[in-house]
Amino acid sequence: MGDDVIRDSVEVALELDEKEVYSHIAHESAEDIRRIISSIDAERARKKGFLVYYQDDWDALIRERIRKGKRHTAFDFYNPQLLDIWEAKVEELKDIRKAKYFLVSLISVILGISLLAAVLVSWYLLLPGLALLPFIAWVLDRARERSDLIYHQLTQFFIDEMRVLLAKYPLDPDRYRFKVFNDDYFGIRRLQIGREVFAVAEPLKNEN
Repeated sequence: MGDDVIRDSVEVALELDEKEVYSHIAHESAEDIRRIISSIDAERARKKGFLVYYQDDWDALIRERIRKGKRHTAFDFYNPQLLDIWEAKVEELKDIRKAKYFLVSLISVILGISLLAAVLVSWYLLLPGLALLPFIAWVLDRARERSDLIYHQLTQFFIDEMRVLLAKYPLDPDRYRFKVFNDDYFGIRRLQIGREVFAVAEPLKNEN
């Protein structure tokens, strides 16, 4: 199926000794997480109006990790709660979209009724409908802000997961660099290679 197919870590792990098993799983997990980080942030940037050329589908990537997680592979081996966080955030995004479409549709219906009443009875009846127009702008702005916050939280969650992984296992952070298109994340540093600028997660320091 091509080079892009992620090989199941259980199949590979059976061929390795214990030390190599953990090393392989850590590497696989870091590779997957860096793709997820870039794909979530790319979608966030696109929704803010930026022109972004990045093709990975973060939802499909995470679903693939969930499928593989049923066989005890890397993703849920390190932090099963991350899957619950993802599912909750996705549901929240769906609820925001539903609420936005419902409110905009409701206001549009009221405006239509006001317009019809204005034509049949009096133009003064159009005023209540027109008064609701600023509310449409407010609904769209609130939905946009709330969605952006969720995308930010999801991206930061995965950055934090990468930082934990890099601190726990002897992985080279620069090897697992990734692209981000917004500049409001913490726990990362910038790395320039030629004309390209990447983000590198900083291993989480143990304060004990």
